[in-house]
Amino acid sequence: MRVRSLDAEIFYEQIGAGPDLVLLHPFPAHHGTWMPVAEALASRYRLLLPDLRGHGDSQVGEGPATMEKHAADVLNVCQAAGVRRALFAGNSIGGYVLFEFWRRYRDRVAALILCDTRAQADTPEARARRLQSAEDVLRRGTEPFIESMLPKLLGKTTFANRPDVVDAVRRMAMKMSPAGIAAVQRGMAERPDSLPTLATVDVPTLIMVGDEDTVSPPADAELMRAHIRGSTLRVVPRAGHYPPFEQPEVCTAAIREFLDSMPRLRA
Repeated sequence: MRVRSLDAEIFYEQIGAGPDLVLLHPFPAHHGTWMPVAEALASRYRLLLPDLRGHGDSQVGEGPATMEKHAADVLNVCQAAGVRRALFAGNSIGGYVLFEFWRRYRDRVAALILCDTRAQADTPEARARRLQSAEDVLRRGTEPFIESMLPKLLGKTTFANRPDVVDAVRRMAMKMSPAGIAAVQRGMAERPDSLPTLATVDVPTLIMVGDEDTVSPPADAELMRAHIRGSTLRVVPRAGHYPPFEQPEVCTAAIREFLDSMPRLRA
C-alpha cells in the first residue's frame, strides 16, 4: 500500500487482525526487519509496517529526512489505514521517530516499545561524522557505506554464525539510494535531544536492547528506563542493533508478554 505524505510517497504493508500495532524499522533497512515478529503476531494484532522515507520502497522527498517529516509520514499512514490510536514500536531510527510522534500526536499512542534506540541527540562529533558520511555516500555509492556498517549493526554472534541474516540485512540496506542514505543521515543529525521528553511518557512502555549492540548499547536503554516512569527493560541475548531480525522469537515473546499485561489491548 502507498500513501502520499508531504513531498514523498510512503510504502507500507498491513497484515493480521486485531488491535493496531505500528512497527517502525531501523536505519539503514526497511520494514522487513520486523516481518518475522509481525508474522508471529498477525493472529492477534493488525500490523502496519511502513518503510520510512528514504528507505525500502518509500520515496525520500526533498532535503533532510527530519524527524518531523517521518512523524508526519507515520501519521498519514495511520490515517490512510483508519488507525485512530495504536501501539507503536520503533527500532533505532524508528525510536527517534516515535519520540517526535509522541511530542506531536501523543493522543494516538496507547503504548510504546523502544528497541535499540537512544533519547540523546548526537554529540557534535557524532553529528559531524553523520554529515561527513552523507557526503561520502553521495561520492562513493551505497555499497561501501553498507559494508562498513554491517559489523556495527549486527551482534558479533550473528555476524560470526548467521551468514543468512547478514546477507538478508545487506540486501535490505542496499535498497537505499545514496540520496536516501544522505537525506536520512542529515535528518538524524538534526534530531533534538529527547531526554526531556522521556519524563512526559505516561503510557505503558517496553524497552528492548541487544546485549551485543554497540550503536545504542544497553547503557542507553537503561537511561531510558530510568527516565520513563513504570517502564520495563528487556535485554535480548546474542543480538546487536537489530534484535527483531536477529532474535525474533525472543522479541516476539517479550512483546506478547508486555501487550498481554494490558487487558484493554488484548485482541
